[in-house]
Amino acid sequence: MTSMINTVAVIGAGTMGIGIAQVAANAGHNVLLFDINAQALETAKQSLTERLNKRVQQGKMPAQAATSLLSRLTLVHNMAELAPAQLVIEAVAEKLTIKQAIFNQLEGICHQNTLFASNTSSLSITAIASQLKHPERFAGLHFFNPAPIMKLVEVVRGRETAESVVNQLKALSLAWGKVPVVCRSTPGFIVNRVARPFYAETLRALEERIAAPATLDSVLRDAGGFAMGPLQLTDLIGHDVNYAVTESIFQAFGYDPRFQTSFEQLELVQAGHLGRKTGRGFYHYHKAAPLPDAKIAEKIPHNNSLLITARGAWQSLPTFAQLLRQNGICLEGSKCDAHKHPTLFIGDVMVMLTNGELASSQAQKNNQSVVLFDLSADYGKAPAIAISCAAQNSQQENQTVIAFFQSLNKDVIVLPDYPSLLNMRTVAMLCNEALDVVNKGIASPEDTDNAMCYGVNYPKGPLTWGAEIGWQNILNTLEQLAEFYGDGRYRANPLLRQLAAGHQTRFAKELQ
Repeated sequence: MTSMINTVAVIGAGTMGIGIAQVAANAGHNVLLFDINAQALETAKQSLTERLNKRVQQGKMPAQAATSLLSRLTLVHNMAELAPAQLVIEAVAEKLTIKQAIFNQLEGICHQNTLFASNTSSLSITAIASQLKHPERFAGLHFFNPAPIMKLVEVVRGRETAESVVNQLKALSLAWGKVPVVCRSTPGFIVNRVARPFYAETLRALEERIAAPATLDSVLRDAGGFAMGPLQLTDLIGHDVNYAVTESIFQAFGYDPRFQTSFEQLELVQAGHLGRKTGRGFYHYHKAAPLPDAKIAEKIPHNNSLLITARGAWQSLPTFAQLLRQNGICLEGSKCDAHKHPTLFIGDVMVMLTNGELASSQAQKNNQSVVLFDLSADYGKAPAIAISCAAQNSQQENQTVIAFFQSLNKDVIVLPDYPSLLNMRTVAMLCNEALDVVNKGIASPEDTDNAMCYGVNYPKGPLTWGAEIGWQNILNTLEQLAEFYGDGRYRANPLLRQLAAGHQTRFAKELQ
């Protein structure tokens, strides 16, 4: 296989195709762009020209750099003209037969050392390559939209892909300024597979009428630290696209309940309410009508003379502990507290991180009023915090806790008494799925975390986050959810059980 790639061919002049072409041309390659639709080619180049000119006008790009980039892009109208390419990247419709036909034809056009890659996000790399005489030259090279901006590239190894091809594509991605992660061909690869719970848990909460979309999104975004709320994000992606990916993965995994589709989202697709592109999804998009605000608790005066103590082991909640210290609250603890659940006592109310149990169940067990708070990537930076209150609590007790969190400059979102609230159950499920990827040798722990940070902008990689929270806490959360719902959706991954039990697995060092 050649180690020098001078000419890159891109097949497909849609959004992804022209984006990938821009990335390659910007890195100094000669790029051949092909599409069976001649008008699509012209439109794509015109669109790229306008984008580059705008960057020049904004002072973000020298005019000479834009001119040079465009000079390296050649539109071709016949696939035979792709013969000089050392790498061909296909970015056409997600149809297996179409992709197979394209690469079958390319085998008769390109040099035997030419590398073939597909930008597919959902189809099996092994299946696409199965019709080739030399499947060892074929791999997945999955960019994220918009390709010129998003850092992540999934380099996907099919069953027959040569290791030298994987290494070349990884090195090329690095040279293009990308963050490559290597994985085996599996439904959804890393990102689209591990990310399913991010959407699914909020969709379930919406179906169970826990709160309105704006409030649920705020819990994940403003309290949890994610860049966008899941419902906002699916409106942006398009419900037809997002639902199709979930359905594809659900089917590919034999209708495993971990990937169950949402009837709420299906109804939007059936109604044609696909999100921003149609003007309506979970939200209405009109210039005159702003998006609704989250429902937050009204401001309540805080009683500064109230006795507040904090006990237990706070290692799993470092930013929450720091927030308490910054506000003058001493964290009590001794050797005998080393394994105790970190607990804040506000007057007579126990305030704890949710662990899958209902607040009311914990109040009954402890014979004491209980308020649970949700997980956050950084309690200090988060503008909000989500809580739930036990049914046994008095209104005054709940207001006392709300006022305390408001005194820490937090908006308080009060959810119903819902097991694991929303961030904790979402992160626990993300951890569980990420561990399954690692346990089955699909990707390394480092690549799995990088995929989620750079591909979908998570505040922390799921494995890093899980190790911080504590694997036993993640396991407890999932077991409580499994008991509450009585289905297999929340069953714990074997690797999670091993880590929670303190086993020295073959991944132990990487997962600490």
